[in-house]
Amino acid sequence: MEEWTGLLQLAVADRGGKTVPKSVYFQGAFKVMRPIYHSASGQACYYLLNPGGGYVDGDRYRMDITAEKDSRLTLTTQSATKVYRTPRNHVYQEANFHLKGGSYLEYLPDALIAYQQARYTQKTIIRMDPTATLFYSDILTPGWSPENRHFSYEQLRLVTEIYMDDELVVFDHLKLQPALHTMDALGVMEGYTHVGTILAVREDITQDVINRLHEELITSYDCRIGISRLSTAGFTVRILANQTQVVERVIGQCHRFVSEEWFQEKPSFLRKY
Repeated sequence: MEEWTGLLQLAVADRGGKTVPKSVYFQGAFKVMRPIYHSASGQACYYLLNPGGGYVDGDRYRMDITAEKDSRLTLTTQSATKVYRTPRNHVYQEANFHLKGGSYLEYLPDALIAYQQARYTQKTIIRMDPTATLFYSDILTPGWSPENRHFSYEQLRLVTEIYMDDELVVFDHLKLQPALHTMDALGVMEGYTHVGTILAVREDITQDVINRLHEELITSYDCRIGISRLSTAGFTVRILANQTQVVERVIGQCHRFVSEEWFQEKPSFLRKY
């Protein structure tokens, strides 16, 4: 096995309408709490923990998550993920999600904060059955620097791939490298400092659903929001803003919309504050 700073392997399964752990393993600077059930739906919620307080030079993390048939799973972090300066080697995080038939995964991490001279690479691979459902989000924010510069990190790179029946149906590559780009330029950050991403995949997402979500979002916040239909049944949202809270509110509104659309219920409050 490759050497990882932190390794997490989690599989959950449906047992009579309640999602329960099938197998749990973790080592190093990566841990997971016991499942919490915020509602009577039987959906399990796991909080991911980094007891080290942040990612530092050369750290490598990996998680392998499996949602068995008809299981329902929420994954979130206990707090923001902090990436500190990486003078020698970038931080690398790899996530592999396997969603079986009829399963549901919502991945709702807090923001990733990149401090001065930080380099971070994230690769996420999602393999899902055509009948599975996914709601996935990411938030990237700049950390404090002595010069009070917003873009003092060196590089943030996020690669996300979604496969159905071993066919690549979604590929998203976000790369922010301030030394090589004018961050305020068109097609980069355009005067904003924070970026959020949503990927939602479900077999019954139609253009009408996307249009209704778009109408809810376009007048809601002081930020820039783009929503696009995917080549498969789903949509992606990109958010540019100047505050973490604004990005969180947009993601929260999208999350409420799909929860009511898909399950006729409001999402549970994750109780972090």
